[in-house]
Amino acid sequence: MTAVFPGNRSQRRGQSISVDWWLLIAALSLLGLGLVMTASASVGIADRQVGDPSYYLVRQALYVGLGLAAALVAWQVPLKLWEKSGPLWVLVCIVLLLALFVPGLGRTVNGSTRWLMMGPFNLQVSELVKLAMVIYLAGYLVRRGEQVRNSISGFLKPMALVLLFGALLLAEPDFGAAVVLGATALGMMFLGGVKLWLFGLLLISATGSLALLAITSPYRLERLTAFLNPWADPFNSGFQLTQALIAFGRGEWFGVGLGASVQKLFYLPEAHTDFVYAVLVEELGMVGGGIVVLLFLLLVGRIFHIASNAARTGMHFASYLCYGVGIWFALQAFINMGVNMGLLPTKGLTLPLMSYGGSSMMAMCVALALVQRVAMETPQHGVTVRRSKA
Repeated sequence: MTAVFPGNRSQRRGQSISVDWWLLIAALSLLGLGLVMTASASVGIADRQVGDPSYYLVRQALYVGLGLAAALVAWQVPLKLWEKSGPLWVLVCIVLLLALFVPGLGRTVNGSTRWLMMGPFNLQVSELVKLAMVIYLAGYLVRRGEQVRNSISGFLKPMALVLLFGALLLAEPDFGAAVVLGATALGMMFLGGVKLWLFGLLLISATGSLALLAITSPYRLERLTAFLNPWADPFNSGFQLTQALIAFGRGEWFGVGLGASVQKLFYLPEAHTDFVYAVLVEELGMVGGGIVVLLFLLLVGRIFHIASNAARTGMHFASYLCYGVGIWFALQAFINMGVNMGLLPTKGLTLPLMSYGGSSMMAMCVALALVQRVAMETPQHGVTVRRSKA
């Protein structure tokens, strides 16, 4: 459902704007539900840490406001400028990732240096990296499309950049972000028309390398073994996952009621961030959890629909950009919910638009604004200029 309505005075006369309302409804629904669940899941830990039960809710509301403001600004920037700025965003991200390892700049939490201290806020650089790589690769596939499809070097050059980012992310360490970044890049290259045998070879190599990296690291190996059988050590390595599974069991079909979760009361670590979905299912049941899944399906489906429309009209950068955002959102949501349900090893990934966190919120709001910009600029689905009267 795409609605067209007259533009404001700052736009050219006769111009009209298109908004994909289904995408907007899905995004705002997830944002609203995320605020409710952040308030519910964080009340106990906020009261204990700072003496204010609404502490995390207020901050999350601020992050949502900043994200929507950033999205509004990004939405007004033409796609041509985003396409040209891709290399600059990549350079900025490399500098920011390197700055994490400068003493006094990087903030370490639970053994991972993922946050760059910027006054009252902490920037999780990996969230900006995901968005920057999607923008850059979309532009690269337009500029070097023939090389990507017909030569090995055209495929390996951007993969070398992805490898660099992956190495910097793993040095933090942030294994989950590296996996999402690599998988998103591979998905975009596949859509760009890379030779199937080459894509398959790199996919096998990447999968093997990540598996080797996981099993050779005691920390990651412990997480992997805990995922396979969390009940073998329910009070140590399997504690977080067993508590999440208990939350799912308590929720049954319709939940114990909003605000009535027991697992969020110091049993389930990171209840308002990585495991907010487990608290949601405990309070709203599998019905509530299913609604969230449907909202994500609607969100990603509309992104791919907009990408398809752009491809049909020859807007290749716009199409690749949307496909990249869609793959990113789908992967991250799938991994987060899979971890919450015990289907995947534990990873420090947020649930898009719902988990507590300012960097993730702002990056994803901007990404969706770019998708809406594509919808606006796509002929018959975006900006249309009516003929002036003779």
